Amino acid sequence: MPSTCSRTNWAGVLAVLIAAGSLITVPPARADDNRPSDIELLEKCDNGTKQCVFHPAGDVTVVSGKRETVGDRAWNCTQDKQTSSRIWEHTTGESTSLGVALRTELGTKAFGASFKVAFEASYRRTWSSSHTESETTFIDVPPGEVGWVTLAPKTQKVKGTYELIFKDRFHGKRYWYVPFEAEGPAEGEPSVRGQQTRPMTEQERIEECE
Repeated sequence: MPSTCSRTNWAGVLAVLIAAGSLITVPPARADDNRPSDIELLEKCDNGTKQCVFHPAGDVTVVSGKRETVGDRAWNCTQDKQTSSRIWEHTTGESTSLGVALRTELGTKAFGASFKVAFEASYRRTWSSSHTESETTFIDVPPGEVGWVTLAPKTQKVKGTYELIFKDRFHGKRYWYVPFEAEGPAEGEPSVRGQQTRPMTEQERIEECE
């Protein structure tokens, strides 16, 4: 029967072997260590994939965009109320959660085409990357004041997921999924238009009226 001293020595040797082994053991790589960026995946749509489909989720949301000033301001330097006409033009564009455009100057990107087809099929609504409005608006400006036209265009928002199936493994996998949100002009939805006036500041009076 081994002595207490022998058992102690073997325990010490075992501890050294375990410690040494832990120094050379390499932990397995996590599945997401080699994950390409979402933008890199979208750019592979129809460029190495056998399927690239956008799956909308939930309802489309129509909201009023940020109110902006359009056209030139109207300055009334007289003692009487004045009616001024202002010609203006405004273009509403699109934005996405990844900061990438669905179109280029030459046409629709591959993943943009997938998005447009799925959006219009799911919601029976048109998707446009940009929409331009123009009009002549008459502004009533009290004496000594400045007036301007405002516009808050309607936009539509949708979220969902791109499903990409590759012909060959891409970064170790054939199936990849990219969450995605987009906002663009809501065709057929009237913009919120208005006009505002306020008294001119002393500096404005000097610059515009003298």
